[in-house]
Amino acid sequence: MRRSRGLTAALALSLAGAGTGIGLVLMPEASAITAPVAFTADELPTWQPNGVVWAMAQTGGTVFAGGTFSAVTPPAGAAGSEQEAVNFVALDAATGNPTSCKLAFTVTDGTATVRTLVVSKDGKTLYAGGYFGAVNGTPVSSVAAIDIESCTPKASFHPGFPATVRALAVTDDTLYAAGDFNAVEGQERQRFAAVDAASGAVKPFVANADEPGRAIEISNDGKNVLLGGDFFDVNGSSTHALAVVNATTGAVTKTYTNIPSNSVVKDISADATGYYTGNEGSGGGVFDGRIGLGTDFNEKWRDRCLGATQFVLPYQGVLYSSSHAHDCSLENQFPDGKRNFLLAQLTDHQGAAPAPVDGFVPSPAKLGWHPTANDGIGEGIGPRVMSVAEKNDVKYLWVGGEFTLINGKEQQALTRFASTGDVGAPTTPVASASSVKPGEAQVRWRTSYDADDSKLTYRVYRNGSASPVATVTAESLEWERPQASWNDTTVKAGQSYSYRVTATDAAGNTSALSAAVSVTVPTSVQSYPNQVRADGANLYWRYDDTVSPYVADSSAAGNTSGIQLNAPALRQGPGAITGTSTAMGFNGTSQQVYSDRRQSVGATFSVETWFKTNSTRGGKLIGFGNNNARTSGTYDKQIYMTNTGRLFFGVHNGSTRTISTGLFETYNDNKWHHVVGTQGPGGITLYVDGQKKDSSSSTGTTAYQGYWHAGGDNLTGWPTKPTSNFFAGQLDETAVYPTALTQTQVKNHFDLAKAPTDTVSEVAATEDTYVNQGAPSTAYGASTSLAVRGTSAYETYLRFNLPAAPAGQVLKSASLQFKTTTQAGAGTTDTVSVVPVTGTWTGAGTTFTTKPALGTSPLGAIAGVADGSAVHSVELDTTALTPVLGTAYAVGLKSTGTDPLWIWSSEATAADAAPELVLTFGAK
Repeated sequence: MRRSRGLTAALALSLAGAGTGIGLVLMPEASAITAPVAFTADELPTWQPNGVVWAMAQTGGTVFAGGTFSAVTPPAGAAGSEQEAVNFVALDAATGNPTSCKLAFTVTDGTATVRTLVVSKDGKTLYAGGYFGAVNGTPVSSVAAIDIESCTPKASFHPGFPATVRALAVTDDTLYAAGDFNAVEGQERQRFAAVDAASGAVKPFVANADEPGRAIEISNDGKNVLLGGDFFDVNGSSTHALAVVNATTGAVTKTYTNIPSNSVVKDISADATGYYTGNEGSGGGVFDGRIGLGTDFNEKWRDRCLGATQFVLPYQGVLYSSSHAHDCSLENQFPDGKRNFLLAQLTDHQGAAPAPVDGFVPSPAKLGWHPTANDGIGEGIGPRVMSVAEKNDVKYLWVGGEFTLINGKEQQALTRFASTGDVGAPTTPVASASSVKPGEAQVRWRTSYDADDSKLTYRVYRNGSASPVATVTAESLEWERPQASWNDTTVKAGQSYSYRVTATDAAGNTSALSAAVSVTVPTSVQSYPNQVRADGANLYWRYDDTVSPYVADSSAAGNTSGIQLNAPALRQGPGAITGTSTAMGFNGTSQQVYSDRRQSVGATFSVETWFKTNSTRGGKLIGFGNNNARTSGTYDKQIYMTNTGRLFFGVHNGSTRTISTGLFETYNDNKWHHVVGTQGPGGITLYVDGQKKDSSSSTGTTAYQGYWHAGGDNLTGWPTKPTSNFFAGQLDETAVYPTALTQTQVKNHFDLAKAPTDTVSEVAATEDTYVNQGAPSTAYGASTSLAVRGTSAYETYLRFNLPAAPAGQVLKSASLQFKTTTQAGAGTTDTVSVVPVTGTWTGAGTTFTTKPALGTSPLGAIAGVADGSAVHSVELDTTALTPVLGTAYAVGLKSTGTDPLWIWSSEATAADAAPELVLTFGAK
């Protein structure tokens, strides 16, 4: 199929609101469904055969599917009953329902099958190849011609192919065939042949091959034919799996010797810019991917993903493929792991092609189109064939094969995807929030995954507001979900803020809101994390996350978040440094955190972490490896502990190079310790608890792409290997740097771990009520909402048990936080004041008639509150609050206007509903 190439999607990063977006990785060859990907990933209802679909073709809004099956049934949940379909079915491209065209491909000996279908250039004739002896009773021999209008076989067309025909290609007057045969009509034609498209008479085209032919495609100018298969020889010329021959004579015009001997070509397709092959192999060193050829038949690029490519379909500048790709490490994409059955990538590089790797130009990157399938029945390959059909101005990508599931739903052998009607929303973002200095809070989230849109728009909501405070656009793929971030620079020291994030695709489908994450902005710089960021960490995992499986990267420009594997324990305290930061616990058998972004690491770097353990089984604390959730096969740049508690740091630069603590310097004493390993031009150095322990002159490192691991990964073959690859204990403050930290920097980090930090107390109201001048005898202590108004008066009372100041600290900041209700007009245009309650009151008994006296000196005030349910803060006078610390203390809310404020009470169940005081204590 020849199609013109499409346009690539422009990349953008948009920001709205006060703050800045950071930590975005924009992948220039990923795209949304709008362009260049042409189809959604949402499967449409389609009738399904009860076997395997091997072949497809289309014309005039009808799709033909051939294979090995006996019936078709309606899609799950749809009306209708099973219909007989003997190895062939014709379906309406727009509805997925069978048409009135019924053909039965049968054979008297063996199992009949249809392996290839192709439509004539005038759209009037359907040619079928496979292994069969009759069509609707009309005798044929593995090739048939069908009149499409009448849906009847052409009895006069019956060339004799004595064995399976696996591929067909047609011009105005010639039908080319590939397969297992050695003769046609008694004339020697080994695996490839050509017959007259009208009469079936054998043509003088001779391209004899020594092994089966599986693919055949006509060149754009019609002068040549591309052959694919298992062969090693064509017409006496040495060429494996791929060859180009003269379209008239079959004489070889180009040979290929760079496809491994254990790999074959399963499919060849063409567009105006060149040709594409799908390849399959078995055994070590196979080539399972795709090749892009220019119009001169020379190789442009090679995709060395592993996973048995069955079909390639170029359409509007995108190459769609069916396979079970499971390892694209050689393309610097996803590592060996889950199978990806349907993929899309650009047909050509945009701009200059990258430099060759191992002698091959890497392929264009994969795009954001990921419908899922399964291995299915038969050989367990999954999808095997694809075709694009159009009806009523809508394009449909049809897929056939062995699968029995599509996007996790039961669907066998056939499915289809449309060019319109994207209904799938992105996954819900997983967010984190933190702040290390006054005036700034970082909101971070793992980018979402959308099966047909890799460019998503994220909206950040603060304090429960329905209006976003920021909009950020970022790119992601299923296997590449870098962290995105936004800096809120409007926050105030000592106040708490909550954030939620949504993701929206190009069609407007929006995810659910992320779980709310909260942060209290410190009143002074937090020394340790601020220094790690200042020293240039490009990965910084603090392990303060509250939601699995995300681990936020807190580095200044971080986009290397982590993924928890097998549920390590969250928020283990106390952590390694002073303050409220927590650690993560690992079980020593299966748990770890791996980075969510594939990357390479140079020969200058530092790795740093805090750890605490009493294990006698050792394990890896931190390291780099070429896989993520699976055990790495290549791994180094690692710090690990032996069974006795010694620490080793090492790299691989042709062989393992390690340094270690002394024989009796052990650290499995269940105390927090700080370890750093560095490599630079002077070699490698190991530091523990701020002190240099060992070094060597080893420089250089093995170059490969991979992922950072904390808590475990492979250690096979390394000196003094412990019993376990996995670490049992707690980790905290893990960081990676693109520089070699100096001894001064390392010692500074160790010392700063003990630096004083703010202590934050969030104190919920123990009792609350309001009074109503209009109902002076009514008590509202059980109400889920509270009210404030001057005339006719509402007053609200809140009681808190205030903590005493921690030793050596004083009250630095205080604020009252409340959340407006969801009722219309809950906000107010009036100023609301917070004042001390000087009289007595109870939630259950106080009414307007018995309301308490209020102080005259305001503790704080807020000048109006916007409508819409959201959290709001009122700064309070720390001088007035300091004397009452450690006591029960009540405040009242009042105003002088006529516009009421409605807020949630402590009895409400809404998120972040209860009023609370946020008290920040710091050093005197």
